[in-house]
Amino acid sequence: MAFAVVKYLSAAYLCWIGAKALYTAIKTTAAKQIDTAPHSTATCKKRPLLSAYIEGVLTNALNPKVSMFYLAAFPQFITGADQSVTSSFLLVFLHSAINAVWFGAMVLLVSQLATLTRKGAFQRWLKGVTGVVFIWFGIKLASYRITP
Repeated sequence: MAFAVVKYLSAAYLCWIGAKALYTAIKTTAAKQIDTAPHSTATCKKRPLLSAYIEGVLTNALNPKVSMFYLAAFPQFITGADQSVTSSFLLVFLHSAINAVWFGAMVLLVSQLATLTRKGAFQRWLKGVTGVVFIWFGIKLASYRITP
């Protein structure tokens, strides 16, 4: 009995959240954008690129998981020959170069996506999809049956 009460209350809540999101998506016109920007000026402050880069490098350099990765993964690729120092530096350099390219691409992609997500049409579409998904989850939860 208690499970059924919690289940139906939860399903109703999910449907209510979904309906609210759908209502917002439908009522919001193209001219009136959904406000998703932070209202605090402290969080909107621009950072210099060099400052962000230094913070990222320090975060990665001081992260013990990075050191553990190098200690665990790289020794299996390094032989005991005279060139082990050279091959070690080459492996670390290649790994760092691949990471720089990967994270640079991610920064460019995310900055483009951030611009896209601020548009009103995308916000309405996202609210509509979210509303439909939440209503669907609510219906699925309400129709869930426990089989003995």
